[in-house]
Amino acid sequence: MERQDDELQICHQCVGEQFLSHEIKTTGKAAKCSYCESENFCWTIEALADRIEQAFAEHFTRTSPDPDDWEQILLGDRESNYTWERHGEPVLWVIGNTADIPDQAGEDVLDMLSDRHDDFEMNTMGEETEFSPSSYYELKDLNADVWQQEWWNFERTLRTEARYFGRAATAHLAAVFGGIDRLSTSDCKSLVVNAGPGTSIEVLFRARVFQADKPLQEALCRPDQHLGSPPARMASAGRMNARGISVFYGATAKGVALAEVRPPVGSYVAVASFKVIRPLRLLNLSALEKTHDEGSLFDPALLRRLERVAFLRTLGRKMTRPVMPDDQEFDYLATQAVADFLATENDPLLDGIIFESTQSDEGANIVLFHSASRVALMDLPEGTDIRASTVSHDEDGAYPDYWVREEVPPEKEEEPPPELGIWPFIAMLADARVDHDRRQESLDIRPDSVEVHHIKKVKVESDSYTVERHRYQMGKNARF
Repeated sequence: MERQDDELQICHQCVGEQFLSHEIKTTGKAAKCSYCESENFCWTIEALADRIEQAFAEHFTRTSPDPDDWEQILLGDRESNYTWERHGEPVLWVIGNTADIPDQAGEDVLDMLSDRHDDFEMNTMGEETEFSPSSYYELKDLNADVWQQEWWNFERTLRTEARYFGRAATAHLAAVFGGIDRLSTSDCKSLVVNAGPGTSIEVLFRARVFQADKPLQEALCRPDQHLGSPPARMASAGRMNARGISVFYGATAKGVALAEVRPPVGSYVAVASFKVIRPLRLLNLSALEKTHDEGSLFDPALLRRLERVAFLRTLGRKMTRPVMPDDQEFDYLATQAVADFLATENDPLLDGIIFESTQSDEGANIVLFHSASRVALMDLPEGTDIRASTVSHDEDGAYPDYWVREEVPPEKEEEPPPELGIWPFIAMLADARVDHDRRQESLDIRPDSVEVHHIKKVKVESDSYTVERHRYQMGKNARF
């Protein structure tokens, strides 16, 4: 009896591709499989062909049956031993390998799809059509054009329409960064890095440039207040923060912190280390270019995920590219908005970012968002007098000499407990310090780590290009 394609059935057990097999099992109807002859949950072979056709449209491209221009040149070179082979794999092999189905089922699917795409005029001209039995296919390159356009729209909106992102921008950022902790790189490393006690990032370094002694002395006296994240009123706009939003710009190595502040010759740079005292989660922008995702080619959501991965591979460079001073006001808007979103709206919430330094190879830059940038105050008795010096003198004159002296008040003798009553309670409330900062402390200054660097030279690395200059005389009848 001749096999009729519309009568052919294939059961979930004859489909080795896990996602597709599960879908057949959960949505198929009980029938006799045309390939293993068992009673099971089945799809018609036409339904299977439809899903394979969809997977091909999303993930595969038909390769050219002829060499391209460069390959033609290689073939025409008599001294070359180049042999041309068509790119990709035979269509029948791709169908069978992708769906993991019996050979006969693969042939039945190909017959159906080949007939579906058959074109008389193309055949007359000897042109190959989709799913021609002689055709070859290969996986498409990932295309992030849609995501790139959405990002461009997001940046344009911030520059020209609204400084605060609305629902469309929020939805875009949620699509980009949502669940990013579940993604990994091609070498199985997480995109979200843990910092804090017991991790590889337990200490951060931060530097600040000074051009006068007085502010430097103030910083030496209270490095917790002057070398940590600045107070809101002094927080200037940066790559990851708007003006007035205090964040912590630090580094994993002292040399990186020093290089990143780009100090002028003749200035002083104070560098201190801070201990990370609680667990923090940082998005590793440098790892984005290795982002990896995988799944079934028959999962309708896979294409969108793969396009997202292709976009993420370019996003780290977008967010950390050098920006000229004149362009910072506008070009930082997008990264500032991203930082706010990651810290306050994203799922999961993140505490900061880590990315490679362009100024030094010794380590990486780390930015802790406002919610994670609070530095614990130094433990100083009330009434402590702190003085700092930056210079001393001898018979040869002045020389650098940095020291800090803390003069603490004498310990008070224990006083008898006050009599109960309302007035002692009121006095206690009046003396209480009101802490308006509700943020949890994340960093602890190491006062003994403070160093002062005198900047003598700044090394510049560059690529130089010669400029050619030509002069010629225009003809009398020349129009341009």
